[in-house]
Amino acid sequence: MKKNLGKIDRIIRFILSLILIYLGYFILPNYGIVFSIVSYILAIALIFNALSGYCGLYRLLGISTNRKCDVYN
Repeated sequence: MKKNLGKIDRIIRFILSLILIYLGYFILPNYGIVFSIVSYILAIALIFNALSGYCGLYRLLGISTNRKCDVYN
């Protein structure tokens, strides 16, 4: 797995994951547990992306925000 996420992209994903965790814990349970669970699942995926520096969707689309790895073979 080559890293295809740049520093700013990783920071944004981590901040979004924290927001989703907050929403899932405090706000969304009022609307139903399903919304809360979906929020947690998305947050976990974003945290994984932020920590690993790899996004599978970016790989499929051939996108890279990492300056060290702009072209895929």
